[in-house]
Amino acid sequence: MPANLDELIAQLPTFQQFMFVQVALFTAVMALLVVLARNLFHNALALVGALFGVAGLYALLEAEFLAVSQVLIYVGGISTLITFAIMLTRGMMFGDTSPNNRQAGTAAIVIGTMFSVMAGFLLQVPWQEAYVELGDGQAIIANLGRLFVNEYLIPFEMMALLLLVVLAGAIMLARDHMIE
Repeated sequence: MPANLDELIAQLPTFQQFMFVQVALFTAVMALLVVLARNLFHNALALVGALFGVAGLYALLEAEFLAVSQVLIYVGGISTLITFAIMLTRGMMFGDTSPNNRQAGTAAIVIGTMFSVMAGFLLQVPWQEAYVELGDGQAIIANLGRLFVNEYLIPFEMMALLLLVVLAGAIMLARDHMIE
């Protein structure tokens, strides 16, 4: 039992820690629903929730650019394309396909093993608790821009190409649906 009120307050989590745990739990639950839900459309909706949760984690970690990119690329593009594909494929939408998989036991063993190995690695890492000052926000953005056109040009172009393919696919799905 803490001796005084100051020690008790020092043991309480901060608001950021509390929100991080809440968003992380939401993301984990949505990720589980992606895998465990029986309806394919519900899987897609849970995927949207999980991707929003990851964007929320980025925002809590003060990586606003990554949070916005996550929402625009994955939630806005990829999830929309997946949802349109599911909705326009009538056989999958109404459950004519089997939701069961014969490899569920093997997958559970592999997942459990991977989780155990990753947990073992995480427990062995000597985490540093030093706080590093980031500097001026404009300097960070300018450096990010230089990195995009120099070192990370190929991944940046691939991301742009991915967005273009998603946009073209959404237009084709909408056009084919309008013709029918």
